[in-house]
Amino acid sequence: MGTPSKGLADVVAASTVLSDIDGARGLLSYRGYDIHDLAGRISFEECVHLLHHGSLPDRAALAAMRDRLAEGRTLGGLVTGALDDVARTQTPMEALRTLVSLSSADDPDAGGNEPAADLRKAARLTGRQPVLVACYHAARRGATVPDPDPALGVAGTFLLQLTGRHPPHRDVEIFDECLVLHADHTMNASTFAARVCAATLSDMHSAIVAAIGTLKGPLHGGANEQVMRMLETIGSADEAPSAVRSRLDAGQKIPGFGHRVYKTEDPRATHLRDRTRELADRTGDDRWWTVSRRVEETVFAEKGLFPNVDFYAASVYRGLGIPTDLFTAVFSMSRMAGWTAHVIEQHADNRLIRPDSEYVGEHDRTWVPLEER
Repeated sequence: MGTPSKGLADVVAASTVLSDIDGARGLLSYRGYDIHDLAGRISFEECVHLLHHGSLPDRAALAAMRDRLAEGRTLGGLVTGALDDVARTQTPMEALRTLVSLSSADDPDAGGNEPAADLRKAARLTGRQPVLVACYHAARRGATVPDPDPALGVAGTFLLQLTGRHPPHRDVEIFDECLVLHADHTMNASTFAARVCAATLSDMHSAIVAAIGTLKGPLHGGANEQVMRMLETIGSADEAPSAVRSRLDAGQKIPGFGHRVYKTEDPRATHLRDRTRELADRTGDDRWWTVSRRVEETVFAEKGLFPNVDFYAASVYRGLGIPTDLFTAVFSMSRMAGWTAHVIEQHADNRLIRPDSEYVGEHDRTWVPLEER
């Protein structure tokens, strides 16, 4: 047996056609399309079709995808009945873990793993996740969400239901771009968790619950929230360099920097940096932009690290009016497209995922009767 790879670094765990990363060159692609070619040009609905079906849709296929995603917005009785209690007692990611699990009881395809059933469930789950986040946020405030506007897609409907008002058109476009940028990212921790669960031939809802539980961890999806909380402690751009150096001197990591795969800038961060600056220019509030830029410059000067997707996602989400403690939940809305696509792929060509381990404990121990211990 060879030396184990800690954290499974550089271990190829599956073959996939869904997404690819070239870490040395800082490239990400979905189904062969460079993310730079897609971001800001396709809607999230088009992205979902690409991941689930393998191609960018024509107008008819796009309309059908929008209908399937809209079907998922209808919440079942178990979910609506539990919503108030869940919102009162659970954090956002705990709530989503619970509500997604409950939603399986109302899904007519819940127990089926065949391709057609998986595709239907994938669309419902992807369409439902934004509604769950918005309804959770409303329930914890004692409010109700507005009805969807048929003219709005996933991005616009979420902003409407989250804030209670029709969002500016450009905000919808920016959030749509965010959803596309976060939709899939090869064998990240939560996707791997979903595929491990699916490989047992468990159902899609169970696999997604495993993914949500994994995304909840601060070393994975929770990083964008940590970025915002760090930025909030820095009063101004002038204070950023000393704040960064103080953290580094104390042996603390700066959230939102460095990446397990990318050795240069995360291509998603490139787009989100631009959107952060655009929001600052549009709103006239440039605090998050100026502080973020000084943090980025200082971290690179001190550690040579590039920002990852989480760093500028934080300030974009804040600029769109999304509460900080919902950042990871919003991440899950995007990633639901990728998670479900990976479950479909795993079920279609399945083998149980069962890695080996290296035993490093004691050997040749001898049992001793209880009275002699």
